[in-house]
Amino acid sequence: MTRRGFLSLPALGAAVYGRTPSANRAAFPGTRYRPYSRCLPDYLGVLAEAAARKRDLALARLATEDAIAGRQRWARETFWRLAGGVPERTPLNARTVGAFERPVYRVEKVIYESRPNFHITANLYIPKHSDGPLPGVLFQMGHYANGKANDSYQRCCQGLVQLGYLVLAFDPMGQGERFYYPDSTKQRSRLQNPDSEHTTPGRQMLLYGDTATRLQVWDAIRSLDYLASHPMVDPKRLASTGHSGGGTLTMLLIAADERLAAAAVCMGNTENVACRPFHAPGSTDDAEQDLIASGPVGFDRWDLLYPFAPKPLLITVSDPDFYSTYSPEYISNGWQEFKRLRTIYDTLGHGSDIAWADTILPHALAYECRTQIYNWFGRSLKGDTVPVTSEPPVNPEPERTLWVTDKGNTVDSLHSETPFGLLKKGVRERQSLGLETVLVVDRPAEGLRANVLGRALSRNVRVEALDVASAPGVWVPAWLMYPAEQDPSTPVLVTLDASNREALWFQSEIDQVLPAKSPIVCAADVRGVGSLEPEFSPGAVEYTRGHQDEENYAWGSLILGKPLLGQRVTDILALIAALRRHPGLEKRPIRVAASRKLTVAALCAAALDPHIEALYLAGGLVSFASIVETENYSHPFSNFVPQFLNCTDLPELLAKLAPRRVLLAGAVDGRGNALSDEAVRRACFSAATAGNLDVSGEAAWSVARLTAWALGA
Repeated sequence: MTRRGFLSLPALGAAVYGRTPSANRAAFPGTRYRPYSRCLPDYLGVLAEAAARKRDLALARLATEDAIAGRQRWARETFWRLAGGVPERTPLNARTVGAFERPVYRVEKVIYESRPNFHITANLYIPKHSDGPLPGVLFQMGHYANGKANDSYQRCCQGLVQLGYLVLAFDPMGQGERFYYPDSTKQRSRLQNPDSEHTTPGRQMLLYGDTATRLQVWDAIRSLDYLASHPMVDPKRLASTGHSGGGTLTMLLIAADERLAAAAVCMGNTENVACRPFHAPGSTDDAEQDLIASGPVGFDRWDLLYPFAPKPLLITVSDPDFYSTYSPEYISNGWQEFKRLRTIYDTLGHGSDIAWADTILPHALAYECRTQIYNWFGRSLKGDTVPVTSEPPVNPEPERTLWVTDKGNTVDSLHSETPFGLLKKGVRERQSLGLETVLVVDRPAEGLRANVLGRALSRNVRVEALDVASAPGVWVPAWLMYPAEQDPSTPVLVTLDASNREALWFQSEIDQVLPAKSPIVCAADVRGVGSLEPEFSPGAVEYTRGHQDEENYAWGSLILGKPLLGQRVTDILALIAALRRHPGLEKRPIRVAASRKLTVAALCAAALDPHIEALYLAGGLVSFASIVETENYSHPFSNFVPQFLNCTDLPELLAKLAPRRVLLAGAVDGRGNALSDEAVRRACFSAATAGNLDVSGEAAWSVARLTAWALGA
């Protein structure tokens, strides 16, 4: 190879992937496929930029005290609306069930109920040689399985109590004595980690318009109720602090409750989702930290802190967290947002009451961070002028010493409610919500047509490579395959394979796969699947690898106001609209077959587009009700949409399709278990009664089965 030929290779490769300027692309003779793996990340990037811009405009107006006060009211109201509303205050039923003494403080074991029979286990640290009233500190836990018994958290609580604070340390949902998915030993969770304890019920809550955010912040509010009512506490000197997830819970409490006089957020999730630069899927985290539909209203994580100004607020960060714990922009975005909030404090004449502190150490509530908390609260709550230079002597207790329950678990010891149990017992009524509204679907553009990228002949089968513009920057790629034998009545079979569009049709040569007498086949991918599976974002490999999955893209999509299920329905609607205008297909019936997770999107698309004449759904979910009825559910989160069950359910959609035919092949319940034909008909009684439902126990997904169904449907 000549030097000139070698140097031309990068340009040629770039042209294939659609990244060179148009002049160079024009010189490339091959098929100009687009960079499909960029479609979903770029689409979310557009949403994130719109959210950031909306927020920028609002913050730019905060030049006066009145404007700031208005924003603070808006932030508090918006937070509660996004979280799902303020719950009803019910009796705490607080009681002290034990205690132990140490030389200068006493630890009481207390239990109370944030909701009826939903128990919170807590340790109350009380100074021995003070009559009060004392400043009270609510200590919130990061995501460690042992909750309030975590070594460094105990050290901080012991340090604070010796410095003259009354401290309440409580177990959050899914941690310490409040794990809700016990294994066979009943001593630990069977789930992967505390994040899973939060998110497993958090996903289910969304289907009814509730959130783990609301559940967790309400636990904190009721804990603050208990602390504020203690006879030794000065209710005007209440504070909250916490590390990591506890820092984020402190941020949520700041937004939700006006009683705090000071706060210290230690290594919480102080990064906006809609930040610049945006790295898809955004800084998603476990369920309570993801503020659903916050993007479209211009609300983000830092807005949680605005209602607190001008009260004393400390933000501490671990400088390595941008590559070891959080996403790449964690430090840079946090610092930029801190400066914005400090401007608000300056405007209110309290610039010295907000501070940023960092450490070179990894993500932990280490000695340096604990002394920063001591000094911040000493200055803010006690008026101390002499800084704490060394931590009081601390000695963490064994976990069992701190237990409030006899068995170390509220469910086992107290028969406590669980988040899943609360969800099942909730009283709900159907709301007048349209499916299109709940899914946040975009209708196809007027006159939409497919782009023909190229054509090929495989003996007697003609193949076209198409793509269809379904949203700004998003193209749905498809293969259109014409059999040898066809007439004007031959239908179009659209296949949506949960793995990829090539899986059925190109394992061997297409003319060997497609029968001579067959429907015209259109095999397409939708967002997040096959060619549209997103490429990796930049950043530390541990973080990026952990977030490069469909669930995180689903969370990012929900935060930015466009559920991934709705995006896929948008893709299907665009594809159907384009096929109806494609030369030679204009008058042909269109029948859609989908497998596994894509069956929900196909059904929703058919409910919105009467031009889908028939459906074949293989291995699909029978109903979302079956998910909220089982603790051990198993279904891709990409299909979860807030308030879906407040609007409808899959059996209702099936019934409304009548008289269009639907075949459910190998339907599964919320656990992912195959159902008998009888169980399917029972679950889909209204559709069975409507007469348009066919049921088959086998989730057959083969060329022979699909083509035969399409010709006979």
